[in-house]
Amino acid sequence: MNKRAWAYGALVAATLASATPAMSQGIQIGPDGIRVVPEEQVRERDGRPERREERREDRRELSEREAVRIARQEGVREVDSVRRTRGAYRIVGIDRRGDDIQVDIDRRNGAVLSVR
Repeated sequence: MNKRAWAYGALVAATLASATPAMSQGIQIGPDGIRVVPEEQVRERDGRPERREERREDRRELSEREAVRIARQEGVREVDSVRRTRGAYRIVGIDRRGDDIQVDIDRRNGAVLSVR
């Protein structure tokens, strides 16, 4: 009888221990005082999406095609080569006067780093 009571007690304790984290909530301490934050808002506030695909969209980079379009706006008439470096695209080509031109474009935000 005593072993059976201990077994039931252990089963109840394990059940409660596994359910406790699932019922937990976040709290926020701010200028309005302390408030309970639902789990959905905690994830949104952290800025970490649940799924991997959503995280990839946050780190979206420029495509080569977009980089060439930006380089054309900077004066490249004919594109000879597009090279992808660690943090930028390097577009080498010819400008409208026939001179060689090289444009470096940031891969993350599309900013023109240099025109030579």
